[in-house]
Amino acid sequence: MPQQPADPTEPAVPHRRSWPLEPAPLVIDGVEINRWDRQVLLEARAGGVSTLHATCAVWEDARETLRALGAWRRRFADHGDLITPVRGTDDIERAHAQGRTGVMLGFQNTSPFEDDIELVETFHRIDVRCAQLTYNVQNLVGGSCFEPSDSGLSRFGEAIVAEMNRLGMLVDCSHVGEWTTRDAIEASRDPIALTHANPRWFCDSPRNKSSETLKALAARGGVIGCTLYPLFIGGTDTPREAFCQMIADLVEEIGLDHVAIGTDLTRGQPDADLGWLRDGRWRRPDPEQRLSWPEWPAWFRSAADFPALAEGLLEVGLDEAAIRKVLGENWLRLLGQVVGP
Repeated sequence: MPQQPADPTEPAVPHRRSWPLEPAPLVIDGVEINRWDRQVLLEARAGGVSTLHATCAVWEDARETLRALGAWRRRFADHGDLITPVRGTDDIERAHAQGRTGVMLGFQNTSPFEDDIELVETFHRIDVRCAQLTYNVQNLVGGSCFEPSDSGLSRFGEAIVAEMNRLGMLVDCSHVGEWTTRDAIEASRDPIALTHANPRWFCDSPRNKSSETLKALAARGGVIGCTLYPLFIGGTDTPREAFCQMIADLVEEIGLDHVAIGTDLTRGQPDADLGWLRDGRWRRPDPEQRLSWPEWPAWFRSAADFPALAEGLLEVGLDEAAIRKVLGENWLRLLGQVVGP
């Protein structure tokens, strides 16, 4: 019987690397903010990603965010062979067993909540399970890491954190100012997350966190997802060994149970969208400025490269059990505690 020709509309399947661990680990990526086409979803499958946390809103208000969530409903329908929605840890483990990638929906700002506490439950009911308190500027909730003066968590911020705790929504403080982050750690009944950040001693950027904040995070049971975004690891040329050694050193500093991965992948994002993601509507774009996305390290270009990351962690001396925790089990534990099954 003649072989059927390949579907010309199907993207090329990325090369599937073999895992240095057997069986393949459960992999959870703390955040990705891609342009979500089928190619990106195929990359996640090629890299054995069991679940990823997908950013649905950064500056959007409630109405705009509803449109973004509606688009995810369509993706789940159109690409059900590759992805499945995640509402809790049972869904994560089921996706891993089925060879699909679970997608947990979340926000990188509390702008979708506007100034209305009731909107937290509204979005939780349509499957949002994580929200970052602020993005790149101060908002009604608290201060950003890029503000020259961090205001700390506001009264509205305390109310938002309490409501997220009540509902089972993970509090994220990746872009949040140091003071506001520490306030959130103390105010939250549940452990919180830094879904995509690194220690400041590794890369001196306001987006990364001090040792004091990381120790406070760990003391309350929280998790940091170490990011591979080039600007926060020291640049495109940062070697795999240096990044993996940073993870090993961080494990020594705050404990194995509190270190994970949050790549912050930006696959398929056009340069034209970078200004919007950085600045939203709070300031006008500079017509003289030509923004472009940074080039990613050669050893981690996409989610298909997660097995290469595992190889690097083995090379710096982490054992198999520790690597499994860093790649996914620590996120699974935290989400089980906060979001539930």
